[in-house]
Order: sequence, then structure tokens, then C-alpha cells
Amino acid sequence: MSLASTTILLIDDDAFFLKVLSEAFSSSGFTVITAADGNEGVKTFMDQHPEVVICDLIMPGMGGVSTCMTIRKVSGEKEPIIALLTSMFKGPPRMLESPEMGARIHIPKSTHPLNVVILVEQLLQRIHEGSCRAA
Repeated sequence: MSLASTTILLIDDDAFFLKVLSEAFSSSGFTVITAADGNEGVKTFMDQHPEVVICDLIMPGMGGVSTCMTIRKVSGEKEPIIALLTSMFKGPPRMLESPEMGARIHIPKSTHPLNVVILVEQLLQRIHEGSCRAA
């Protein structure tokens, strides 16, 4: 899987943070689509079917938990990598065995944008290696 063919959906009501994260992923070869809130994020997911979704936890209207859970529900068998991004979490990003609050990855918003990109690249690599072994 090449990064050029990987689409990532960034959902955040903070326009500045959305821009910074968008630029980090774009400059790393990802195709980036954005949404300014949960409702727009779900609609964009259903229209575009990105492989990765990174969603802010606290947003007006549909919050991050509802957004992530809705995306998981509508994705069917082709569930994307879903990460929840929030200033409420401290410490390093956490990978979870089963989804918690709709996401398997929780990333503190204080994480440098390039480190978020690296984390996503590593997750995509693991998934790609796993699918190659299964074939």
C-alpha cells in the first residue's frame, strides 16, 4: 500500500489545528480530506470512504465519540483506522485491543503533527504486512 493511495479524513472544529495536521499529512504523501464537525465528518466518510479517520473528541453538535461510533457502524466490513484526538488525554498515544469511545487509538492533541503522521504510517504498515501474510 503506497501512501499516495491512502486517503485520510481529519475531523476537527479547530480550523488552525485542522490546517496544521492537514499540511503534515499532505506533505507526507497522503490524500487529505477534512470536515469541520461530526455531522460533516460522517457524511464525508460515507461519500469518500477514507482508509484512516482522525477525529477530535470535543466538537459542537455531534461529538467525537458519536462520530467515531457512527463511522464504525456505517463502514461495514471495511472499517477504517479510527483515531480519537483530544486535549483530555495526556502521555503517549494509546493503542487499544478493542474500540473505546469508538476508536482503537487515542492520541493526545499535544502530540506533534509529524508524530501523528508517523503513528498512522506505522499502523498502515502493520495492516499491510498482516494482509500480505494472510494471502
